[in-house]
Amino acid sequence: MLVSWLVSVALFFTAATGVSGFAVTTSNADVRVKENDGIDLTCSHSADFGSNARVEWKFKNLKGSQTYVIFNGVPTTPYSKRVTMYGSNLRFSKVTREDNGVYDCEVSSSSSSAGQFGEVRVKMTVLVPPAVPLSRVPTSVTTGRTAMLTCHDSVGSPPSKYKWFKDGVLLPSDPSKIAAFKNATYKLNTDTGNLEFPSTIKMDSGQYICEAFNDAGPPQRSKALKLEVRDVNVGGIVAGVIVALLLVGLLVFGVWYANKKGYLPKKTESKPKPSVVYQPASSLYSGGDDDDGEFKQKSSFVV
Repeated sequence: MLVSWLVSVALFFTAATGVSGFAVTTSNADVRVKENDGIDLTCSHSADFGSNARVEWKFKNLKGSQTYVIFNGVPTTPYSKRVTMYGSNLRFSKVTREDNGVYDCEVSSSSSSAGQFGEVRVKMTVLVPPAVPLSRVPTSVTTGRTAMLTCHDSVGSPPSKYKWFKDGVLLPSDPSKIAAFKNATYKLNTDTGNLEFPSTIKMDSGQYICEAFNDAGPPQRSKALKLEVRDVNVGGIVAGVIVALLLVGLLVFGVWYANKKGYLPKKTESKPKPSVVYQPASSLYSGGDDDDGEFKQKSSFVV
């Protein structure tokens, strides 16, 4: 009698408060594992789903592409050799960097009439140390021009962050906060690895090294590359203008001299063409009508 009363009270409380017993949880929602190691992704659900609850696992990679890992209680083809399922949990015997992403454990009631559904998300980060980054540094640039130095590591997981060194000295990410760099004009993006000089000066010349780092292993540095900032060659520009003016002057003088000496052909005067005047036959012959109807050409040419 007492048990029946307690059950009735519980059902009444649930209906009155709208609280449902259906729940899906995980013991670790943020998993970090070294590449080639094994790992378990946990998922548990309340008994309300029933003893034959349907459990499926989905995976979404860092690019947003989604696929099933467990469907109808068995691993899909891409995971069949390294993934098993025990209970509602997912076990990887070996992970690769392609396994980075989020995993959704979806649980639905075995009773189609109930229509209950719940899910929990687990994030997996596969730890991969950075590789030697690829850096690009322009060999030379004119003062006042923009210079962009780039650095990238495509291996590290989580994604690498970056540092830059000039002549062995670490460049702070925010130079305005360091007294020794208060006059520096560069912009450093530690996430992308870009080091930009909006308007270069002679002091920006030097040897530059990029470093990629994350918490999965030791940092890696690129080889040193030299950037040389050169002043605008004003003397060379002036000399070039003077040479161009001299060449134009020599060309004008040569044309004038050749014309004066008669080396250039003179223009010939065109003579009028002779005109031809046709006069009627009656003006050339007196008397005699053309009764016979014959046509006779009578013309004179006047030059």
